[in-house]
Amino acid sequence: MSVRQSAEDFYSTWQALNDWLVQHQAVWQPAPFTEPRPAWARHYPELADWLKGLTNADCAELDADPVMLSEIASRYVPELALYPQMVSVSGQPPGAAEMMAATLPEVRATDMPGRKREQAGAFVAALKPLQQSMLDWCCGKGHLSRTLAAQSHNNVVGYEKNPELVADGNRLARRYQDAVQIHAQDVMANHLVLPGDSHALALHACGDLHRHLLKQGAAAALPRLSVSPCCYHKTFAGPYQTLSQRTGAYPNRLVPERQDLRLAVRETVTAPSRARVQNRVLSQWRLGFDGLQRDLRGVDEYLPVPSYPPRLLGEGFPAFCHWAADKKHLGLPAVSDFNYWLSYGRQRYDEVRRYELLRHLFRRPLELWVVLDYAVFLEEQGYQVQLSQFCARSLTPRNLLLDAVKKKGA
Repeated sequence: MSVRQSAEDFYSTWQALNDWLVQHQAVWQPAPFTEPRPAWARHYPELADWLKGLTNADCAELDADPVMLSEIASRYVPELALYPQMVSVSGQPPGAAEMMAATLPEVRATDMPGRKREQAGAFVAALKPLQQSMLDWCCGKGHLSRTLAAQSHNNVVGYEKNPELVADGNRLARRYQDAVQIHAQDVMANHLVLPGDSHALALHACGDLHRHLLKQGAAAALPRLSVSPCCYHKTFAGPYQTLSQRTGAYPNRLVPERQDLRLAVRETVTAPSRARVQNRVLSQWRLGFDGLQRDLRGVDEYLPVPSYPPRLLGEGFPAFCHWAADKKHLGLPAVSDFNYWLSYGRQRYDEVRRYELLRHLFRRPLELWVVLDYAVFLEEQGYQVQLSQFCARSLTPRNLLLDAVKKKGA
């Protein structure tokens, strides 16, 4: 386990990151999907022209290498050269041998997808040694719980709201004689009492679920809290509120909305190729319909429509337009040039992809802005905290790990 950082380190890093994000808010906050030409393009026309000239291959290469992207983009916006410094995390993942040793063997990984199995193994490897009984927060079928039990002589308790997952998880634990017991428990329930001697863990609990663990775990003075957060935008209402008193009192603090923090988790490095193709087609259709509805209504603004069932993709773009128009109570003309609007949507998709490429530079900084706030909060609650990456981005982009140990006498 690497050396733990001090609260002042976390706070000063958060401060610098916050100021950098605020400085460039006009670049990353507007969503090109809803705004055909972001306002920043008028202030940085050379940057906009460079993006427009990129090929699809260029976009793919730069999206996979944000450091290179920041170097080139800094020719037009010099402060973007600070990107590598903004996303630096000192704690590195455990070695391949350690990960393999902590990963549940395939013969025992029934109902456990391969990527989930590897993520659980990497997460556990980064946390060893495991010295207390453990509480697996929002544990699902108990994939992490069973991995933890195999690496420790202590019992593992899991909390899961879905009764079917609880039943399946306990069945698997009995089958393999794992020291795991999963309880049907809504972790957001009022007056939930946490076992005071437990090491509480959460691997990819979303939004308020992981924030509730941090707050409740700290209030209960649990000896250790280990969290890999995910989906920061989920469930909170209104502008995002920081957990730490120090960050909350900062006068120039960023105040992101839900859609802003959604940007932090918009990565598809682990998505199947079929899902990527479906997402591209649906995006083109949505943008095509957006052009059509602006023309029909005579109103130059985006009109959001609900999620479209992927099973209906085979019905084609005209059927999608009729479906979307029906959802928004719009009447389509008896004759519409759907080929024109599909071509428009594909063109807009190419433009959006290039504008979004620049926004992608701010995904990890936004994520770290939130996680560093968590780290400062935990230090305020008497914990010594380590921030690290528990695995490579190729295994999961949500690879940050906060590991907090209660200080003696705190």
